[in-house]
Amino acid sequence: MLGTTRYMERKMKLRIVMLLASALLALSPANAEEILNATMFKQPYCSCCDGHAEHLRTNNFRVTVVETDQLAKIKARHGVPPEFEGCHTLEIGGYVVEGHVPASVIRKLLKERPKIRGISLPGMPDGSPGMGGTKREPFIVYEIGPSGGRVFAKD
Repeated sequence: MLGTTRYMERKMKLRIVMLLASALLALSPANAEEILNATMFKQPYCSCCDGHAEHLRTNNFRVTVVETDQLAKIKARHGVPPEFEGCHTLEIGGYVVEGHVPASVIRKLLKERPKIRGISLPGMPDGSPGMGGTKREPFIVYEIGPSGGRVFAKD
């Protein structure tokens, strides 16, 4: 009788372990998006840049924010033409991203890996991630590189 009780206890513990393992697997699906590391360079006290960093974080980006008054030098180092400058510069996966580019477009860049320096959503369009206001038209994201000015994506 004592042997039967121990057998039943072990069987019950095994079931609990199997259920917990199944629950953990369900919480981490195979198709979960990879967490991407990025560094954002911005002017101190820029709240729209902080808003864009938060947009990226909610989309599985790990963003390190570096406040600097040397943005012009960072943009020049990456070869960002003045017409493509945004209010902040993001370094990610060997690319430069200028301005309030949506996370989905950055993921497209990193998936396709084109031979360009980066992408830009110039200016500070209303309704873009981190900006207030309402999106009035599709965002046009440009390539930064040899083809200078070619459209990379519309979002």
